[in-house]
Amino acid sequence: MEQKEAQQEKTEKTERKKFINYAAIVGNVPYMLFLGFLAVLYIYNGHLADKLSRQIGKTERNVKELEYEYKTIKSEVIYRSKASELIKAVEPIGLKELKEAPILIKDTIINEEK
Repeated sequence: MEQKEAQQEKTEKTERKKFINYAAIVGNVPYMLFLGFLAVLYIYNGHLADKLSRQIGKTERNVKELEYEYKTIKSEVIYRSKASELIKAVEPIGLKELKEAPILIKDTIINEEK
C-alpha cells in the first residue's frame, strides 16, 4: 500500500509540476509580450537615433558649405567696393574720379526762413 500511495503521490506531484509550469507560462504571456514590445521599441529607438545622427551630420556639412560661400561672397563684395576697384568698374562707361572738390549749391530761400 505504501508503495501505491508513494507512486500516486509521485504522479500527483508530476501532474502538479506540469500544471504549475503550464500555468506559469500562460500566466507570464502578457509579461513576455510586454518584454517583446520593449525590445521592438528599443530597436526602433536605435534606428531613429542613427537616422537623426545622419541628418544632423548632413545639415552640419550644408551649414559649413553655406558659411564658406557667405565668406567668399562677403570678401568679394568688400574687394569690389574699394575706391580703386570702383574706379576701374565705372571707367568703361565714361565716369571718372573727381580731381577737385564738389561744388555746394545753396538755396537762398531755405536759408532766409531759418
